[in-house]
Amino acid sequence: MFQSTIDFILDLGPSVMLPIIMTIFGLLLKQGFNKSFRAGITIGIGFVGINLVIGLLTTSLSPATEAMVERFNLNLSILDVGWPVGAAISFGTTLAPVMIPIIIVFNLILVALNWTKTINVDIWNFWHLIFSTSLVYIATDNAFLSIAIGLIVTGITLKLADWTAPVVEHHFGLKGVSLAHSESVNFAPITYALNKIQDMIPGLNKLHADPETLRKRFGVFGEPLVMGLLLGLLIGILGEYNIQGILTLGIQMAAVLILLPRMVALLMEGLIPISEGTRDFVTKRFPGKEVYIGLDAAVVIGNPANMAVALLMVPITLVLAVILPWNEMLPFADLAVLPFTVIWAVAASRGNIIRGLINSIVTVMIVLFIATNIAELTTKMGDAVGFAMPESSSLISGIDVGSHILVFILYNLLDPTSPLFITAIIFGVIYALLWYWVRNDIKKQYAKELGIDKKTLK
Repeated sequence: MFQSTIDFILDLGPSVMLPIIMTIFGLLLKQGFNKSFRAGITIGIGFVGINLVIGLLTTSLSPATEAMVERFNLNLSILDVGWPVGAAISFGTTLAPVMIPIIIVFNLILVALNWTKTINVDIWNFWHLIFSTSLVYIATDNAFLSIAIGLIVTGITLKLADWTAPVVEHHFGLKGVSLAHSESVNFAPITYALNKIQDMIPGLNKLHADPETLRKRFGVFGEPLVMGLLLGLLIGILGEYNIQGILTLGIQMAAVLILLPRMVALLMEGLIPISEGTRDFVTKRFPGKEVYIGLDAAVVIGNPANMAVALLMVPITLVLAVILPWNEMLPFADLAVLPFTVIWAVAASRGNIIRGLINSIVTVMIVLFIATNIAELTTKMGDAVGFAMPESSSLISGIDVGSHILVFILYNLLDPTSPLFITAIIFGVIYALLWYWVRNDIKKQYAKELGIDKKTLK
């Protein structure tokens, strides 16, 4: 009964359940039925629009990347089968139904204890948090240890979401929102450290190639719709499309860059009254307390700089896969999720496309390392939940799966006999030090918007 209830809710998806959740949320915040109901439905419509555009991106980009793979005769031993495998594996393990309510309760406890400000309502993407639980459970068959690792990842992810919330508000324009996607936000300490290093490099620290600067310098050729067109044409050419295919892909990518921000604006139309109601409610009852609503990272990927870098990273990722000595995975199905993978690579530079591209290259290099090294366990997990393995490869992994830095570190720390135990220690120490090094950098970047004196931040 419990399992069927969880399955029913998950099958409805965010476009149906979010309006219900947000309407109830609005009523609890004393927003009134009419205002709450309208806000909930608008949010649902916004998610439908976002998913339609992401669907266009996926269906347009996947054949193009497949064509590039065939053209350059790329052949690696591990196949990227896409994020749905990670989700299926996570939700398919026996602990998944238990973890959903555990994560919700754990989140609320952390909010009550002031450990986090984020209330994560994006339950469909809990699979990123549950992935760590599922991976450890498949490897150790220890339920308590697996749940503990899952909650540690959840706690760290919520703290990262809090830390990056000012960026979501002042760079992406979503007030009162944070992004608790563990596989994307866990790169923020790394990309902010890279941005800090770039500030010290003469020449590079003077280059500003954000969309607004490009628009002023190049006119129409610097606008998002033309950037999308040109990048689509480039990918079509690399895939050896015919003229019709090249032009069609160009227009489709231009459409993605224009339509995604407009769908997000529609979603925000519904979210604003809920966000304001939450702030008023919390301010009255808990003076000085601040709360963020944790949403799907899909609400920010339409940022023009983010999409421009993501599209540039499609051919670059294939090149990296071939030349990096530690990689054995052929990027394929998850190339369409690169807009999610590079969110914090671009945001750390405040939309500077040059820096964002450098940060993204480093990000993907890390992703390919992790994806390769957890492929055997990912394949074992896929077998355990009955995933139909592709005949073309004996091992599976994915860009999204390889984006889980926290899981990789914690899992390999469990086994001192693992060949990656020392690597995990090094990764963990470096990760913690980088986060400590840049802990105040977001406040410094947005000091003016936040009303903070930079001199008070060390």
